[in-house]
Amino acid sequence: MYKLLINIVSIILVSFYFFPIEFLAFPGVNTKMVLALFGLVVLGKRLALKGNAGMDKDFFILSLWAMAVSLISLITMTINNTPDASFLTYFVSMWVWMGGAYAVVRWLNMVYGYVNVRLVCNFLITVCVMQCLIAWIKVIYPPLQELVNHIIGGEAFMGNTKGDRLSGIGASLDVAGLRFSAVTVMIGYILSKAQKISHIQIVGYWVSFLIIAVIGNMMSRTTTLGVCIALAYLIYSSCFEENNRKQWLWLGSILCVLLPVLVYLYNTDDNFYKNIRFGFEGFFSLWETGKWETNSSDILLNHMLVFPDNWRTWLIGDGYAANPADKTLSFFDPYYTGPIYHGYYKGTDIGYLRYIFYFGIVGTMTFILFMWKAANTCISRFKNYKMLFFMILLINYIGWFKVSTDIFLVFAIFLVLSKEDERDAKNILIYD
Repeated sequence: MYKLLINIVSIILVSFYFFPIEFLAFPGVNTKMVLALFGLVVLGKRLALKGNAGMDKDFFILSLWAMAVSLISLITMTINNTPDASFLTYFVSMWVWMGGAYAVVRWLNMVYGYVNVRLVCNFLITVCVMQCLIAWIKVIYPPLQELVNHIIGGEAFMGNTKGDRLSGIGASLDVAGLRFSAVTVMIGYILSKAQKISHIQIVGYWVSFLIIAVIGNMMSRTTTLGVCIALAYLIYSSCFEENNRKQWLWLGSILCVLLPVLVYLYNTDDNFYKNIRFGFEGFFSLWETGKWETNSSDILLNHMLVFPDNWRTWLIGDGYAANPADKTLSFFDPYYTGPIYHGYYKGTDIGYLRYIFYFGIVGTMTFILFMWKAANTCISRFKNYKMLFFMILLINYIGWFKVSTDIFLVFAIFLVLSKEDERDAKNILIYD
């Protein structure tokens, strides 16, 4: 019973970090901030007792990169005389993510006696599976949705009250999609080491992968990105590892059970029919019309491909990320005459374009290098997992062609792990 309680609490804490929520009773404060506060307390205690908190110069160097992003934000705001501080405090956001991650990792180390990359991956996978299951339960049991709306802030924004998009608790839209993508490549990487994990674990990972692939796509079609990269890596690794080929038999066996269930639900359940067609709209379009078409890709290509028309904007940006015509913003500009689609400056939500319009190529390249430094630190620290972190970085860079959400928080929870943490884990199962 005690062990079950510890597992439940650990899953909740990891979810509070990975998918932060804000309770209506405490407006303006989300769970990530609370975890960061606890992380600061734990950090101070470890420094006082041991003189070492398990963090090194990499954190300092990464902080300098984050400060460079913030400095360029300040420069573009000053030059363009704009009040849009979207990235002005990015270095603070980085520290908050790191603080929250530190609290979670130290908790896992305390209750399990060890913490390593594999354990963290397992908890992130579990959290994403739980979010997907909760999202589907909210569809078939509406009172749960009502309960969530009365407790958690920000849910109505996600369209949940209309039922037009699945969402978990704090997990929705492209924010969830990119995090699901990162977790699916974690599963893919672990499965690529099939010779070092048991058959039961292989089945568990495949079932988790399929739950995220199916329900995750119903929540955000960006999940497809991680699914494709994970499968591509698994196919590649199977070419060199004979043992890896056997796991495809497990996948085939699971699909033999799962596909008839999905077909049955598709033909008998209106909610499932609607959501599966949304989640895999492109595949249905390709099957039925011979063309890959989705509503989001049409919007992306027809409305959001807007480029700067002068060298000054290309270089240092216009100093706007949010739309100055949005009356809810403190810097509402009644004289702004540009596009207002979806409330973004110049009407585009494409990541790279939003960054360029905000602080130009200079700021965009700095932000790109910041993410590279985060990934490279993880690669250097945990060489056995270098392909995993490379794939996560790839997801971030490709994802920016669609949205402006970054996934630094995925790297952050591994950045607060030390080499000693990995070395001290006695029952590690993946060690190339």
